[in-house]
Amino acid sequence: MVATKKIPPTPSAYAYQLLIKHLLPTPLIVAPDQEIVYRDSVRYTYAEFGRRVARLANAMAHIGVKPGDTVAVMDWDSHRYLECFFAIPMMGAVLHTINIRLTPEQLIYTINHAEDDVILVNKEFLPLLESVKDRFETVKKIVLISDDAPEAETRLAIETEYEALLAGQNDTCAFPDFDEDSIATTFYTTGTTGLPKGVFFSHRQLVLHTYAIMANYSAFKSHANLTSADVYMPITPMFHVHAWGVPYLMTLIGAKQVYPGRYEPELLLRLHAREKVTFSHCVPTILHMLLTSPAAKDADLAGWKVIIGGAALSKGLAQAALARGINVYAGYGMSETCPVLTVANLKPHMLDWDVARQLGVRVRTGLPVPNAYVEVVDPEGNPLPHDGVSTGEVVVRTPWLTQGYLKDPDKSEQLWAGGWLHTGDIGFFDSQGYLQVTDRLKDVIKTGGEWVSSLELEDIISQHPAVSEAAVIGVPDEKWGETPMALVVPKPAYTQTLTEEELKGFYQRFVDEGIIPKYGIPKRILIVDAIAKTSVGKLNKRELRKHYS
Repeated sequence: MVATKKIPPTPSAYAYQLLIKHLLPTPLIVAPDQEIVYRDSVRYTYAEFGRRVARLANAMAHIGVKPGDTVAVMDWDSHRYLECFFAIPMMGAVLHTINIRLTPEQLIYTINHAEDDVILVNKEFLPLLESVKDRFETVKKIVLISDDAPEAETRLAIETEYEALLAGQNDTCAFPDFDEDSIATTFYTTGTTGLPKGVFFSHRQLVLHTYAIMANYSAFKSHANLTSADVYMPITPMFHVHAWGVPYLMTLIGAKQVYPGRYEPELLLRLHAREKVTFSHCVPTILHMLLTSPAAKDADLAGWKVIIGGAALSKGLAQAALARGINVYAGYGMSETCPVLTVANLKPHMLDWDVARQLGVRVRTGLPVPNAYVEVVDPEGNPLPHDGVSTGEVVVRTPWLTQGYLKDPDKSEQLWAGGWLHTGDIGFFDSQGYLQVTDRLKDVIKTGGEWVSSLELEDIISQHPAVSEAAVIGVPDEKWGETPMALVVPKPAYTQTLTEEELKGFYQRFVDEGIIPKYGIPKRILIVDAIAKTSVGKLNKRELRKHYS
């Protein structure tokens, strides 16, 4: 680094650290009476939220949690989880958000690897936790979480119940100052082969990410600006990259928040209508689930701003959402990036375009958010021009990227080779500055020496009027090395009539228009009832390749 002149320290000056605790005072001052809602069960104000955060921190200290300890949470999306997002890191402990859909082997690995001291567990997940209790290495206490009862039958040694623990605690807490680079959160990503990999984020990273997405969502004139007047309902699990960091933002600006617990289409749509929800985010499969639910038939979805991430937003799904009045658009990030890197905001001159013309921008991977440097590079690491053609690996730098994988220096060095975080995605930038991810490096199909994008083939087939869901993978081929294969779930009205020949004919139209090469037409197209998904609702291409290869 370059040597520069530094501000001389004043002994009495307050060394202001970027800590999560500094996000909380603003909403308690400007919106103390605003509501936080949990399903049909709980409704309280921000003022009460602040008191409960203090009680939770005092309660954790009461049962022996110290700064540097790790507290794990296994719960549905709830007001309790939001309280944990603040109280646990604010007291100097580490919040471990456990993926509740892990296998028992993955679960015990993450618990022991993260060195969890205390686990807060919803009673619905007691059987899962019981299955690994004899293999705990560091767990000292377990706190029960329940919507309806202070006790539950279990073989686990329960210390106490969440609400009972909070009940006897003080409403105020003098949250300490400490180094902003202290670890605030950790969780495990299961998107690659092998054991789950632990990522971790500091207070500084989470605070900077919060302000960056606030600037991106709120400051620029666009089609979907967010303000404190919005009503927020996450439909991304809170264990998955802090629900994309948005609960921190919506708390900071004092917006009404609605937490739905377990994702049930009828409940989600009822909460949307009753609480007048205006903003959500989810993976494509969740949006598809909502749009195809019988409960959505007569629902008024107009004006609902929905960001799609975790997987590509296809034109077909975007068209279906826009047809219902949903203001849908894409975002991009990954577990290692906290996660937001880009968002497909429409630029001001695009706002007057018709919906059909806007569609191509809404499904783009997006524009880099403030303080995010995003590039596509060739195999030697050289940046490629933003010409809409030159394709390479997507690499990034921001102040909020994980600095590595927990206790795994070798994979951490691979992640950060050359001083840029390597996403494992390939893509290009167009002349307007929009990134377009064309595939994962591991998912791109190499046939006859040429690369074919599985995402592009999925995007094309999603536009067929009979197609509900689709996945495209590469499968071994004796002649070409690999060829595309598609799996298609038809819409209910077409389950008996949709054929492989019709779908291949649909692809042929895009070959004739020069959009894809002739070898891009999948050699096989299977009509199926369902497509395998990961624990966070993405297409599970690893499992699909394993099964169909």
